Amino acid sequence: MHPDREASWTPPADAAQQPRQVRRILRLFRPYRGRLAVVGLLVGASSLVSVATPFLLKETLDVALPEGRTGLLSLLALGMILSAVLTSVFGVLQTLISTTVGQRVMHDLRTAVYGRLQRMSLAFFTRTRTGEVQSRIANDIGGMQATVTSTATSLVSNFTSVVATVIAMVVLDWRLTVVSLLLLPVFVWISRRVGRERKKITTERQQQMAAMAATVTESLSVSGILLGRTMGRSGSLTRSFSEESEGLVELEVRSNMAGRWRMAVITIVMAAMPAVIYWTAGIALQVGGQDVSIGTIVAFVSLQQGLFRPTVSLLSTGVQVQTSLALFQRIFEYLDLPIDITEREDPVHLDQIKGEVRFENVVFHYDGNVVGATTDGVADGGGGEGRTGDRAVEAGPVLDGIDVSVPAGSSLAVVGPTGAGKSTLGYLVPRLYDVTGGRVTLDGVDVRDLDFDTLARAVGVVSQETYLFHASVADNLRFAKPDATDEALYAAARAAQIHDHIASLPDGYDTVVGERGHRFSGGEKQRLAIARTILRDPPVLILDEATSALDTRTEAAVQQAIDALSANRTTLTIAHRLSTVRGADQIVVLDSGRVVERGTHEELLEGGGRYAALVRRDARLEPTR
Repeated sequence: MHPDREASWTPPADAAQQPRQVRRILRLFRPYRGRLAVVGLLVGASSLVSVATPFLLKETLDVALPEGRTGLLSLLALGMILSAVLTSVFGVLQTLISTTVGQRVMHDLRTAVYGRLQRMSLAFFTRTRTGEVQSRIANDIGGMQATVTSTATSLVSNFTSVVATVIAMVVLDWRLTVVSLLLLPVFVWISRRVGRERKKITTERQQQMAAMAATVTESLSVSGILLGRTMGRSGSLTRSFSEESEGLVELEVRSNMAGRWRMAVITIVMAAMPAVIYWTAGIALQVGGQDVSIGTIVAFVSLQQGLFRPTVSLLSTGVQVQTSLALFQRIFEYLDLPIDITEREDPVHLDQIKGEVRFENVVFHYDGNVVGATTDGVADGGGGEGRTGDRAVEAGPVLDGIDVSVPAGSSLAVVGPTGAGKSTLGYLVPRLYDVTGGRVTLDGVDVRDLDFDTLARAVGVVSQETYLFHASVADNLRFAKPDATDEALYAAARAAQIHDHIASLPDGYDTVVGERGHRFSGGEKQRLAIARTILRDPPVLILDEATSALDTRTEAAVQQAIDALSANRTTLTIAHRLSTVRGADQIVVLDSGRVVERGTHEELLEGGGRYAALVRRDARLEPTR
């Protein structure tokens, strides 16, 4: 858990970008323009029908009732009823189509953000809190739901209603129309100010929600609870969460109250307009102005009242749009994240993979902006490599001039002190990182030229930190091969020395492993991970500190599973303990990103250099395990 806030990549916001941002939002609706056209037709028809009612009312008061024309009265009454029915039907259809379109846009956004994040390099996730990522998908996109599903339709509907109503008002009496619309520019100005204010507060609120989500994700995970309890920090964590929640309360209140009094003034003025209309008409009659019939006044007030709802709604929608721009901006930030590792336009696809791996004059250094990694990379395994805290990476190369060849079916062990660059070297093969200089090849092809499917089939990774989903054992194994049969699962589990244990559980392979697999011991989780990799059957295997966190007895059991997994595969073993690499076909010793020794176990011992010193270190530590 991090006491400070890590900011993810955020480009500077500028008011000049708003038109471009609005155009980009509108493009989200482009695939659904056909449905939106239907909504537009329904909105137009609904507006025309609703405007007809006041004219029917005028005829009723000025003609049908005074002249006692019962037939006309019946037709006018029927017309008013039909108008109400059509308006309601059009409204239901309009809501159905617009909500469907809005939800599809929400789906497109969620999928686009998730897909973008799936393509991000490992470095992005080392400098971004998991809760922040989850908050963007859940809170930010969720917060746009009302805007996306109803705002576009509301804008069109209300704008059409306002235009149609104003035209009808002018037809009835232009003088009363001028009085009615006199204050409208002031109302628009007020609503725009309120919108800008709420947009600013919304940005702060979403940042606070993201921070709180990150705290929850970290402190209420199984590992977070264990750490908090054992360190006696449960109380302080609760207080910290309470402070963050308190800050969110203040922001929510400010967000809801921003501009409320100003909008209330608009509502009061609009509600008082009928009285102004009656007063204006009365004054005009007394001073000898043009005669205005009772029907005209009532019809005009009816139109004016009809104008009140869409006008206020239109102003409120404008405020809502301004607020939503802050949410869209946060989503677009993720959609605009640069992708470091991409597939070339015409990638190479290998049907048959032998498994020969070569490192040719490989140079690698981290971007200076990457936080959360040491010089050996975030992924480095046991012994604390890569997990010494959030600090910027040194400017020098992590790997420099690495030339190593691993023939197909052979084994290479990479050893060295903490921070030597061991795991980084291994993670260049599946392209979790890309080389800065030189190249890494698989069967003679630069891995950067291979398609992602070939790489995924070719390279399997088993690390010290086994990740298991909160699902059944069978589901976790089938993550590697969704169409695997039960017999294939059992065979993989037997090879990994874990089948008997699974079979002894009450629910067998249907046993839910729990959050991050905490229902299983470290050795059992490792063997499940190995079984998962056996099921995938990759020709190249990266073992990243796969046994360094285990005790000697458990390590021996897991090593048997690893031996079964490594058979007939090209194996690159990253080792902190040397007990697992003695039988490797070749061993290279890294120090400060360079190969300082290479050879077999016996050759390196005879040389009496760095490797021999590491073996003596392990021998001294052996009794304490």
